[in-house]
Amino acid sequence: MAGSASLQRRETSTGHGAYLDAGEAILKRIFARLGRIDFAVRLWDGSYPITPTEGEPRFTLAINHPAALRRMFLPPSEVNLGEAFIFGDFDIEGDTFAASGLVDYFAGVPFTAGDAAWLVGQLLRLPRDFDRETVRPGLRPEGAAHSQPRDRQAVQFHYDVSNAFYALFLDERMVYSCAYFKTGQEDIHTAQRQKLEHICRKLQLRPGERLLDIGCGWGGLMIYAAQNYGVRATGITLSEKQAELAAQRIEEAGLGDLCEVRLQDYREVEGRFDKLVSVGMFEHVGEAKLPAYFEKAMDLLEPGGLFLNHGIASLSGHRQKPGLLNRLVFRPNSFMDRYVFPDGELVDIHRTLAVAEQTGFEVRDVEALRELYALTLRHWVQRLEANHERALEEVDEATYRVWRLYMAGTSHGFAASHTSVYQALLSKNAAGGASGLPWTRQHLYT
Repeated sequence: MAGSASLQRRETSTGHGAYLDAGEAILKRIFARLGRIDFAVRLWDGSYPITPTEGEPRFTLAINHPAALRRMFLPPSEVNLGEAFIFGDFDIEGDTFAASGLVDYFAGVPFTAGDAAWLVGQLLRLPRDFDRETVRPGLRPEGAAHSQPRDRQAVQFHYDVSNAFYALFLDERMVYSCAYFKTGQEDIHTAQRQKLEHICRKLQLRPGERLLDIGCGWGGLMIYAAQNYGVRATGITLSEKQAELAAQRIEEAGLGDLCEVRLQDYREVEGRFDKLVSVGMFEHVGEAKLPAYFEKAMDLLEPGGLFLNHGIASLSGHRQKPGLLNRLVFRPNSFMDRYVFPDGELVDIHRTLAVAEQTGFEVRDVEALRELYALTLRHWVQRLEANHERALEEVDEATYRVWRLYMAGTSHGFAASHTSVYQALLSKNAAGGASGLPWTRQHLYT
């Protein structure tokens, strides 16, 4: 391997050499229990204290300066690792998805108290300060959790970044949720079109029906449903930039008589609809607000109507290895909470369905799409990485790194069954219990 462990270090001062020695010792102790290693780690002087057990590395962790390891691991937490990446303390060269899997190792490595004490001592030998680039600040929303003003802050923090930035990695319709791959060989544009068609079939859409899209994004589903099924679609979002582009796309498609987008909270919607759909918005609701969410959906839906709720869920059966770092300091989603989806909550599917049933809905169909979301996110990351220079015309380097890290890490989370994503089809049965649904799923696939 070019620049392998045998590469000679350039001349350094005595103090700088001590930093290199400490860095090398720390890395070797951290990865001593990993077994087979398929990656490399390069220190700031160009040396490689960690190299693959055999073959070429799948990726390289580039430690960019003497303070980096201290910032990454002292104290050891997900948020510190994430911040070290977005601040540029270290880089990932090569397979970003494979590198994301190291978080599981860090969380579960069975360090003893002696190991931990030794590592802390070595980390304290490294400098604390080093110049950092400016970074997209995290958000700590104000107000009561999941109040309307606070939800608006959280949603706009994530979605009002730049429409042009999102367009660089999403499909042509800008659908920001799990795609529907039938073979795995489709491009992202085809897979997202298939997802929209799959949803419309599940909802049994008919010409003239009134459809409410809760969290409509940039309007992709509304426009598709109006063009292909003749529905009258209303979409709501809390993102000003999403609403602006969705309205523009509706006008360009000549669908002003069938589609309307509103800057509105779901709790503010009035009227009645034949069908409801919520795709990728559910994570912002919050577990405490589930009864209010489903009660509002029940009030908005006509008897005999259907509600398709598509959202990411936690998996209660998943448990990380009981490593010391995981037991003491790893806090799930702390990086996501601060830099990606403030106040986002993942709820187990059984809890979601129980609340829906308690509200009066009948659960008619539940479909898990976990592997499909892992693949969707791979497409997005690859498209984002291929458009790095263009992305920097819209956002700064730190924001680009936030999205690259969160999407790669989330892809790993779905692939490793840490989380899942479900489409739940719910019916508000008419008098006598009629749902109006076919007896089988055949209509979805023929």
